[in-house]
Amino acid sequence: MSALPPHGGQPVLQTGLSVEMATAAAILVHGRGASAEDILTLTRELNQPEFAYLAPQAAGNTWYPYSFLAPLQQNEPGLSSGLSVIDHLVMEISKQGIPSRGVLLLGFSQGACLALEYAARNPRRFGGLVGLTGGLIGPPGTDRDYEGSLSGTSVFLGAGDPDPHVPWSRVEETAAVFERMGAEVDLRRYPGMGHSISREQIATVRQLMESLLKDDTDSSG
Repeated sequence: MSALPPHGGQPVLQTGLSVEMATAAAILVHGRGASAEDILTLTRELNQPEFAYLAPQAAGNTWYPYSFLAPLQQNEPGLSSGLSVIDHLVMEISKQGIPSRGVLLLGFSQGACLALEYAARNPRRFGGLVGLTGGLIGPPGTDRDYEGSLSGTSVFLGAGDPDPHVPWSRVEETAAVFERMGAEVDLRRYPGMGHSISREQIATVRQLMESLLKDDTDSSG
């Protein structure tokens, strides 16, 4: 019997409405050393009761072992396993009635990097994409010739500058890649913020979620 991938068999925590009852869904991806339970605390501040919230747990609280700027192979097999976790959730949510255009992907720090890389490798119209202090994965000079289009997906990228783990230049590069892939990108730099999530970022995410719900109502009405 083959061994499970690194994150295989890990729990997915859920709060808010069930996917079957929800208007939209949010996949929340935690950072290095944190947990699914930690990132679900954001839902109280986001205060969007029409959403189903799902937060996968990384094995050992870490999606991949090294910096997101390290050579890609050094972060395997954790990286590919983490991307598969997100893909499985997107597919399961779709089977339960919410297509990708109703799914918001949100991550913080390492979780932001994973969510952003997933969207770049699996482009389609998502309900929204939020990278809180993160960027696309790989060392400087990594090929960013991703195939496909994000088809007008709203993307919010916000990070402090300087940040001890995420260079602002990588956040800018990520914004440029997503714009080239057809996303509508909101890029915000927060001087001196530190490696954290600000109230302003939460307010911006809340607005994005409200727009997603409005778009869903308009398209179904």
